[in-house]
Amino acid sequence: MKKRMTMLVGGDTILGENPELYFTGIDSILGSGDIVLAQLEVPYSDKAPELDDLHRELRNLEPLKGRFDLLTMAGNHIYDAGETGVYDTLEWLDENGIPHAGAGRNIDEAVKPVIIDKDGIRFGFLNYNCVGTRVMNAGPKKAGAAYVDVITHYEPGDVANPGGNPDRIYTFPELASYERMVRDIAELRKKCDVLSVYLHKGIVHKPVKLADYEKFISRGAIDAGADIIFSSHSHILHGIEIYKGKTIFHGLNNLIAWVPSLGPNWRRTKGKASEVFDPEAWARARVERFGFVPDPEYPTYPFHPDSIYSIIAKCIIEGGKIVETRFIPLIVNKAGIPEAVSRSNGGDRVRGYMDRITELAGLNATFDWVDDEIAIREK
Repeated sequence: MKKRMTMLVGGDTILGENPELYFTGIDSILGSGDIVLAQLEVPYSDKAPELDDLHRELRNLEPLKGRFDLLTMAGNHIYDAGETGVYDTLEWLDENGIPHAGAGRNIDEAVKPVIIDKDGIRFGFLNYNCVGTRVMNAGPKKAGAAYVDVITHYEPGDVANPGGNPDRIYTFPELASYERMVRDIAELRKKCDVLSVYLHKGIVHKPVKLADYEKFISRGAIDAGADIIFSSHSHILHGIEIYKGKTIFHGLNNLIAWVPSLGPNWRRTKGKASEVFDPEAWARARVERFGFVPDPEYPTYPFHPDSIYSIIAKCIIEGGKIVETRFIPLIVNKAGIPEAVSRSNGGDRVRGYMDRITELAGLNATFDWVDDEIAIREK
């Protein structure tokens, strides 16, 4: 058994044109991990017309080989290209020997855990989608994502504004799907040393704010037996929490996100929209819905201005247990390439941002530099 191991975890990953280029700023980091994983955000296919114009041909997945030990896939875009997109992506990963969690040709396959034995340590992984329309969910005979459904309840309060913004929004998990997640975790706990749960959750493009369900489900997963929680979906960093001595990354932001189609001026030249997926309409609608206009100097990375700050989560494992968690700061440059940054060349900006959003969210993590990485402590 290796005395000391590291697990590295990235956020949402969307590859497109010239995909190798976008790893140049993080390859030295990824290559240092014993176990490396990230969230594959979207499906890929050479046959799905919904994906025309988006450069999501299967060949653009090639850079995943040799870099990742596992990809999580549960998310609100997994069914963008219907059954074809799910099947083709899964088939490519299987043919290229890359384990995957969180999506499947049916619900039994989607919720199936992945166990990776590395130098005598058994790493277990589960992955669930908590956002998006229910068409993304896998079923007994339908492809899609493993999921925990979330219920939203609105309270108007005492504001004399019918039809306006609610005074309070409550969110909580639907009981049956939540209890299934708890059972899955408890069962996997018996079979592995280090148990990770990756959730697709969060309020998109909004700094700081966490919805109620995020803490509830994350903490519930730890109560059921998880050692660590990772999250993506919000496309912006969210804070970090320590619960019962275990770390919850409430939002890792993007690892690599090549999405010029999210720019407000993008237009299709071929392909067609579907009832599930209309990228051109969404690119226009998100400007009004989320209240920001993408910076034109980031043509392939049209996200909230704060989204240039990102991280790779790091877990240090000794004796089959996580003994320390850290993160490696990243800044996305104007070419859309994430670059690992040290304390002296931008890392303090990322650390300062994490300090601020964690404190404003009322979370209890604090951060300290250890060389060019940032260690996570409980306040």
